[in-house]
Amino acid sequence: MKVAITIPCRNEEKYIIQCVQSVLASKTNNIEIQVIVCDGKSTDATLLLLEEHYQRDTRVKILINESQFTPQALNLGIRSTDADFVMILGAHSVISIDYIQKCVDAFSIDLSIGCTGGLLINKHEDSIAANVSYCMSSTFGVGSAHFRTGTKNGFVDTVAFGVYKKEVFEKAGLFDEDLIRNQDDEFNYRVVQSGFKIYLLTDTYIEYFVRSSFKKLWNQYLQYGYWKVYVNKKHKAVTSMRQLVPILWVCYLFSLLVFRLFVPGLKLTLVATIPLLLYFFMGIFFATKRDITFKDSLQRIYIYAILHTSYGWGYVKGILNFILLNKKPGKKSTQLTR
Repeated sequence: MKVAITIPCRNEEKYIIQCVQSVLASKTNNIEIQVIVCDGKSTDATLLLLEEHYQRDTRVKILINESQFTPQALNLGIRSTDADFVMILGAHSVISIDYIQKCVDAFSIDLSIGCTGGLLINKHEDSIAANVSYCMSSTFGVGSAHFRTGTKNGFVDTVAFGVYKKEVFEKAGLFDEDLIRNQDDEFNYRVVQSGFKIYLLTDTYIEYFVRSSFKKLWNQYLQYGYWKVYVNKKHKAVTSMRQLVPILWVCYLFSLLVFRLFVPGLKLTLVATIPLLLYFFMGIFFATKRDITFKDSLQRIYIYAILHTSYGWGYVKGILNFILLNKKPGKKSTQLTR
């Protein structure tokens, strides 16, 4: 049995070696591991480091992704292997030692399972990243994203870094190369639509190093919301209900602003501001659940606002561009946010 792990990569000199090493250190029974790093023409020391560490290691294959985008890298890796299973993995990640084995074993639970995956645990390198990590693991921050907040094994609509049966790609196709963001969510939607199930394991995990910049976090979630509309338009369906919450929040904020600017004689009633007050108090509650400093509490409240408002605003822009104006994604929306 063979499992191929395909890793999209560009300018990841800080993380790529520990990522690959974590895969090669996996404890498996009768599973052959192949690592396929698809590098998007890195301009830092990424390729040099890979060659220094793995030039003579037959388990590691290094491919050049000419397009430099993630879905093309994933498809490049998938096409280059004859493995029984293919796992996708981000270069900013480190997998637990039993991740591959447990994911492969889980396919025996139900023959209809086409994808398995574990929990995503956010890691941090400074105080801002620590608070971003906390908020992205909170139900208030990310809603019912079970691969972040799940507490029990079971069937879900998506996982972060899945292991797939090879027949999944034969039936559902490959990753959509039009999508710079949300390509994994969109693919998992097609996996389910093709008759397969996705199974989450909560007793194994992947550690993911989160952004330590408010601006980069804003841009990241802005792109998530923006590209989600593009996915919805392609499938002519809302792929998950939780994606609608941020846009409702942004529309509410916009309505308050309109009343204040254009109806100056009309005072906002207490009823109109209840959602805003409720949001503020919920932010305080979820931000201060643990014994932390006042500064950290304020940062967490701010991060919650970034997550929800940027995603919602991106969704609004997506509706305007893709639905109302029938435009294609602009060049700026394809820029990486790291």
